[in-house]
Amino acid sequence: MPTTFLRAAALAAAVLPALCLAEPLSLDQALSLAAQRSEAARAGRASAAGANESARAAGQLPDPMLRAGIDNLPVSGADRLSTTRESMTMKRIGISQEWLSADKRAARESAARAMADREAVQIAVAEADARLQVALAYVDAWYAGEALALTTRTEHHLREALEAARARLAAAAGGSAEVLELTSMRGIAEDESEEARQQQSAALVSLQRWVGFLPDVLTAAPAFTVPSESAYLARHPTLTALQRDVEVARQTASVAAKERTPNWTWELSYGQRTGYADMVSVGVSIPLQVAPSRRQDRETAAKLALVDKAEAALAEATRTAAADYRTLTSDAARLQGRLDRYRAAVVTPAQQRTAVALAAYRSNQAPLTAFFEARHAEVDAQRKLLSLQRDLARAQAQLAFKPISQGGAP
Repeated sequence: MPTTFLRAAALAAAVLPALCLAEPLSLDQALSLAAQRSEAARAGRASAAGANESARAAGQLPDPMLRAGIDNLPVSGADRLSTTRESMTMKRIGISQEWLSADKRAARESAARAMADREAVQIAVAEADARLQVALAYVDAWYAGEALALTTRTEHHLREALEAARARLAAAAGGSAEVLELTSMRGIAEDESEEARQQQSAALVSLQRWVGFLPDVLTAAPAFTVPSESAYLARHPTLTALQRDVEVARQTASVAAKERTPNWTWELSYGQRTGYADMVSVGVSIPLQVAPSRRQDRETAAKLALVDKAEAALAEATRTAAADYRTLTSDAARLQGRLDRYRAAVVTPAQQRTAVALAAYRSNQAPLTAFFEARHAEVDAQRKLLSLQRDLARAQAQLAFKPISQGGAP
């Protein structure tokens, strides 16, 4: 109960600043909420706690065994089933203890600690995945909102222009062709706004899945810091988890090698004979490894093969992660180049065309529809620019948030 209460209190403390007075939700707040609300991270913490408890017990000796019985009980003759008449009959109680060497116990504890470390890494892996997913959802939601703002402004201007055109038509100062053309333009703008609104709604629902509520306003998506390839690989979640797998395999192989030395079992018992002298027995049991090359050595070889398997998986994953990094950085560089060229070759001329059309309309040299045609072309160019900016931000977010975070920073 206390843990659940504290967790709920932490979530409330993180959510309240974003909810009060409908304050904008920032990316940092979204990242913090996603990490705190991650059920995968919660499962990882529970698994790590269990593994730590197991590791504490791994280095202990096995529990001793209590032994009790009756030796040499007659089953025939006049003394049948009597425990007092036969001098050889003895009631016995004793204790035995399997003894593991200090090296073997240390090896088992090291293997258990390696497993606990592997489980602990899963917490960071789950939090890194939550941060990455919420960052991508945040980018999608923010750029969808910017696209909606563009189409909404155009829709608003067209509505005002259509009302003015209808007023001119009613006053016999304008033509029906202008009204019809503006009506068509307004319909197109309304459809584009609805499409943008649908995209924003889907993006916000995806964001809500991570932060726990539907935000009204988002702050601008910040520029993401792209790590170097070495830093990216050093904190890559898959590689970090596989490194722990390699360590677990090595420690398990070490345990198998130590098992080649048999465990001795010591026994001490006390025997009581009624009317005769009591007796004490001391013994030791030693397993006989009659064919170590066919049993113990093969067990060790099997564990060493698993070490090779884990190391090969790590090497292959390292190549894949390095290729992913280079692909993402290449995509980001190409997108940045496309964005710069598109802004210079398409967006700027479209803005200039809109300005020229507006000036021509104000000087009665062009109809209002010509201005809105130019404005619509500019909005299309701006939406394409936003799409390129979103794709670039997504590529940079994958580079920044795929690695495991350090101190809450990407």
